[in-house]
Amino acid sequence: MKLPFDTDAGIGTRANLGVVVLETDETLEQEFARMTHVPGVALYHNRIPMVPEIRPETLKQMAADLPAAASLFPSSLQFDVIGYGCTSASTVIGPDGVRDAIQSARPEARVTDPLSAIIAACKALEATRLGFVTPYLPEVSAQMRDKLEDAGNTITSFGSFEESDDRVVARITPKAILNAVDAVTQGADCDAVVISCTNLRCLDIIPQAEAQAGVPVITSNQALAWHMLRLSGVADPRPEFGRLFARPL
Repeated sequence: MKLPFDTDAGIGTRANLGVVVLETDETLEQEFARMTHVPGVALYHNRIPMVPEIRPETLKQMAADLPAAASLFPSSLQFDVIGYGCTSASTVIGPDGVRDAIQSARPEARVTDPLSAIIAACKALEATRLGFVTPYLPEVSAQMRDKLEDAGNTITSFGSFEESDDRVVARITPKAILNAVDAVTQGADCDAVVISCTNLRCLDIIPQAEAQAGVPVITSNQALAWHMLRLSGVADPRPEFGRLFARPL
């Protein structure tokens, strides 16, 4: 027999969010699932090709692949915000390039990326003097430092794991990241610490890192999730994810 059924507005009654995730990323989806676990918020992921080596030339290639990745989100939905989950490529391609590529496929969506989100987070926290931790090779880290400073910030201390293989970055331990935060804050005059890269496993250590450093800690995934939620009008406080999640946009 044919059974009757009802329909409703679906999962995303408050917001539909999409994230384009790197082929090599092993961390973002796990952390995002926790930070966006909010009633009425629906989260969707698509992958984008990426070779393991994190270099400017490999990062630039993703600009050409972004429209195709964005076009694979469910066509039945209107997306409030789509985020691009790569801090280093956002730096190389530029936020405008990321926005234009994604909106060429999904013009209705607001667009953000980790670099834009980190800059917005610094402004929300009124932080301008930054300790900065990355896993990148020097040429990639230098470009991001320039972008952060162009936005009005000062990098007061810096450290990097200098690892080019994204598969290795995903295996860097949370303890090593905590030690890196300690290293860049010892004797440094900073009012926040930025930890760059969506593949670094930071979410579980943010409260401990903030307690040790005595200042807010901003990570790529945390900032991107926060920015996407706030851009979609969702501002539920989630203090377990650090001081940033207690702040409005």
